[in-house]
Amino acid sequence: MPIRHPLLAGAGALSLVAMSACSLADGVTETEERPPVLIAMPAWPGGQANAAVAAHVLENELGVPVERVESGQADAWDALGSGAIQAILEDWGAVPDKAELYVEHKKYVVDAGALGITGHVGWYVPRAFAEAHPEALDWHRLGEFTDQLGGRILQGDPQFATREETIIEDLGLDLRTAAAGSEDALVAEIYRAERGGTPLLTYFWQPHWLAEEVELVEVDLPGYYPHIELRKYLNAEFAAEGGEAAEFLQRFSWTERDQNEVAGLIANEGMTPAAAAERWVTEHPDAVAAWLGE
Repeated sequence: MPIRHPLLAGAGALSLVAMSACSLADGVTETEERPPVLIAMPAWPGGQANAAVAAHVLENELGVPVERVESGQADAWDALGSGAIQAILEDWGAVPDKAELYVEHKKYVVDAGALGITGHVGWYVPRAFAEAHPEALDWHRLGEFTDQLGGRILQGDPQFATREETIIEDLGLDLRTAAAGSEDALVAEIYRAERGGTPLLTYFWQPHWLAEEVELVEVDLPGYYPHIELRKYLNAEFAAEGGEAAEFLQRFSWTERDQNEVAGLIANEGMTPAAAAERWVTEHPDAVAAWLGE
């Protein structure tokens, strides 16, 4: 997220499903099979929630088939520029060079508007620790509490590219980074600390479904992780010729609470993204109607 670069599996699938978006509006009749809209599918539950809900509406309300393509952010931008996929529904600005290349210079990609959510990464401690030691929330005083925090900041997947080593060095903190091993393992450690009252300093991000269940308090760092308006991007040809599918994706936006609701069903209740999306869409007909311009 801001500098959150999950290295996702499945990038090779892009070459298998690459296709031009130009045929989407070329007079397809009701008896002809419509080509699918290809949407980038991130690994994190919030990104999966976006793709799943958008896919459900496209398929069930507009009759447009969808394929969700697993891809890391850099690969997704390359695929979007080539037309191998048509949409990225949650961009964290983690690969600004790609955005500049495809949006500003080549104009192969267009900005499709805000997702409606502000993203943010930071360092967090459990509410109980913050209340017991409010001084620890100021990075100037954080060094006084590193022993209590185990001398570490916990991270998730070791393949996530983060800035923690640089921040620790810049701020002169006696900390080391420790990888939980995965996002699920990180969440499990946060649950354990919250329920057991154990001190913990962790790298984490918002939006995240866990925020609905566990209250974390952010340490005030000096501007390393700004708040970012998450945005959507479409392949330019698809945006111009994709008809109602492209128009819907441009209108698609929702709140952090909406996304967390669906992401929580996926990550915490074991539902498939498709099943979680179906439940949410069924319970929020007004939102769907607005996306469809009704």
